[in-house]
Amino acid sequence: MQHSPEFDLIVYGATGYTGRLVAEYLVQQYGDDPTLRWAMAGRSAEKLAAVRDEIKAPENLPLVVADTSDPASLYAMVERTRVIVTTVGPYQLYGSELVAACAETGTDYVDLCGEPAWMRQMIDAHGETAARHGARIVFSCGFDSIPFDLGVFFLQQAAKERFGHPLPRVKGRVRKMKGTFSGGTAASLKATMAAAKENPEVLRLLSDPFALAPGFQGPAQPPANRPEYDENLGSWAAPFIMAAINTRNVHRSNALLGHAYGEDFVYDEMLLTGPGDQGKAIAEAVAGDRSLSSDKAPKPGEGPTPEERESGFYDLLFIGEGNGQTLKVGVSGKRDPGYGSTSRMIAESALCLLRDATDTPGGIWTTAPAMGEKLIARLTAHADLSFRLED
Repeated sequence: MQHSPEFDLIVYGATGYTGRLVAEYLVQQYGDDPTLRWAMAGRSAEKLAAVRDEIKAPENLPLVVADTSDPASLYAMVERTRVIVTTVGPYQLYGSELVAACAETGTDYVDLCGEPAWMRQMIDAHGETAARHGARIVFSCGFDSIPFDLGVFFLQQAAKERFGHPLPRVKGRVRKMKGTFSGGTAASLKATMAAAKENPEVLRLLSDPFALAPGFQGPAQPPANRPEYDENLGSWAAPFIMAAINTRNVHRSNALLGHAYGEDFVYDEMLLTGPGDQGKAIAEAVAGDRSLSSDKAPKPGEGPTPEERESGFYDLLFIGEGNGQTLKVGVSGKRDPGYGSTSRMIAESALCLLRDATDTPGGIWTTAPAMGEKLIARLTAHADLSFRLED
């Protein structure tokens, strides 16, 4: 960090649906913490003031006006803070200038990005600058991809303790999930599809499981585009829509950790749909579902009611295998994954960079190598996530 800013963190996009939830969480969880200096940022001072009142934030909570279409305002904003929490997506449309500003000024950055081709472009364009200036830029600090990235990390740490080595094959399986995908996720998917149609390089990156690990090409990974029956679990499994981003982040984590999971590491993710003909029918319906990329998908700024957010949850299973050895890890979270849990995860990621992972050097990171056990501890203590070994 090159400068002595007035704020510890700024929530950029605080008038949007998810940004507002992040700000509300900070008020509720850390409102009594006099050591946390933070502000809300967005395009309109008037809208920011209205949100500040609605979430019952202190009247003197600072407001910062900044706009992605005005790079000077972004630089002015990032120079005032130690870390930026940005929920302004799709990031490939609205995020590039902000990443550049943070890399140049040495400002830490966390986002909710699920756009691997754009992330690779940012790694190539700004990775060296971020490392030189001490900016810790951490993508994908929400449901994509924290529970998956840290779930694999937790499993491999346990495997090293128990067996003395990592396990070369890990399956990530969504056992249960109640909640909705965000309008931001749908918008990101549509923006990515549009970019891929125009640019063959984007299509190439999207089809490469190691797209976020430049210079490394690992073993063939399992196809994740069709239903399959898992004998060991007694359940059908369907393609999981977040796998395209989560698997890339997990392989990047492995690379940034010096291939701590092995250079022959194989990882995939699927959604369990149950046994028998019914499980098969559900798996086939999930595989054919295109609603997130259709006009019926939620729009940015739309989201579930507070009751729906609170009643949501997710339960994930990670199975590590190899050398005749097996290890299972469960990761679960309370609240709707795309909103209620995600807003807590990104806030705690920012606080982890600020308060716990202070020795992580500058660069463009994923959550496991940047924060690892420190973030797991923080999410367990504050954000209602659970990481546990299972028999």
